[in-house]
Amino acid sequence: MSDDTRPLAVFDLDGTLADSGHRQHFLEGRRRDWARFFAAAPDDPPLAEGVRLALDSAKECEVVYLTGRPERCRRDTLAWLDAQGLPKGTVHMRRDDDRRPARRTKLEVLERLGRTREVRVLVDDDELVCDAAERAGFTVVRARWAVTRPAMKHAQEREGRT
Repeated sequence: MSDDTRPLAVFDLDGTLADSGHRQHFLEGRRRDWARFFAAAPDDPPLAEGVRLALDSAKECEVVYLTGRPERCRRDTLAWLDAQGLPKGTVHMRRDDDRRPARRTKLEVLERLGRTREVRVLVDDDELVCDAAERAGFTVVRARWAVTRPAMKHAQEREGRT
């Protein structure tokens, strides 16, 4: 499926293509319910602005997905992408036991991809991921079209869960 000549457009999922707002309440309070948070992901509505950008990017780029979701969510994630009519593309997910911040795990993948291909753009809603990618020389589009609760931001940075 991969066309080794086209540049890559790299898209985050939660908060960029998928509206996770309806399940972010599982992360509030002292006892976060990660199992229910991820189990509800198949019900995420698409974020129109992100979907439109992915479809437009696919005209010139190979679309790749880079998510902080754990590997155990792969089947649901692939089904969701397909159901939304998003471009086919490789999906990079974090190992189930990897709790490092997304700004580290995602940057590692971006740098690996960039060794053999042009990464034209990263589209992500996590400001710390965007900052790290820009510092590393990547072009970034900050997905600011979804509402992210403080608990979700904390989970992204402090708990290495998404």
